[in-house]
Amino acid sequence: MEEELRKDLEEVKDLLSKASRQRVCKVLLAEQRRLETELNKVNQKLAKEDSELTKSATVVGPLSSGYTVKINNYGWDQSNAFVKIYITLSGVHKIPAENVQVHFAEKSFELLVKDLNGKNHSLIINNLLKPISVEGSSRKIKTDTVLVMCKKKSDQPWEYLTQVEKQLKDKNKPPIDKDADPNESLMNLMKKMYDEGDDEMKRTLNKAWSESREKQERGQMDF
Repeated sequence: MEEELRKDLEEVKDLLSKASRQRVCKVLLAEQRRLETELNKVNQKLAKEDSELTKSATVVGPLSSGYTVKINNYGWDQSNAFVKIYITLSGVHKIPAENVQVHFAEKSFELLVKDLNGKNHSLIINNLLKPISVEGSSRKIKTDTVLVMCKKKSDQPWEYLTQVEKQLKDKNKPPIDKDADPNESLMNLMKKMYDEGDDEMKRTLNKAWSESREKQERGQMDF
């Protein structure tokens, strides 16, 4: 979420630098302030979570009885200091904390949850996008969730979790059209702002579009 807000804010700033009409600038400035406020709230929430982290990383021990199932579903987010991986496991907060173990390496980690509902659960993530600090990484157990905290070695944002994801995205990325109309990006953004905006934002955009059409029609009549 933080990364998406950051990208939206950068795009709005870029369009604002190109916009020349006063009402369009006003709309873009309002959207910039809204995004900055939302991004600040997200960063404050992430910073609070970081301060509550368990400081020690646990090394994976021997497997217990029962068979092991592979974890395929997880989500991830990031702050300036950590990349955070969220794994949902029903009832994980009810088992002993020592049954939830993580082994970190510079570019990978392995999570093992032992004896949860008669099974072991394993998640292995290799080829992380960037190196992490093994000593600064840890895990935290929440209600039905394991939170794996990978400590960044730098505060640069991660666009992807792994190198494999980056390679796949780059391979499928469409070529950049250098001849594209820059106004098209502005119109697409304004349409998105209209679809996602509140009533006040919709009224402002409708008024801007209406005045723009009226000026165009007056220009044609004068001709």
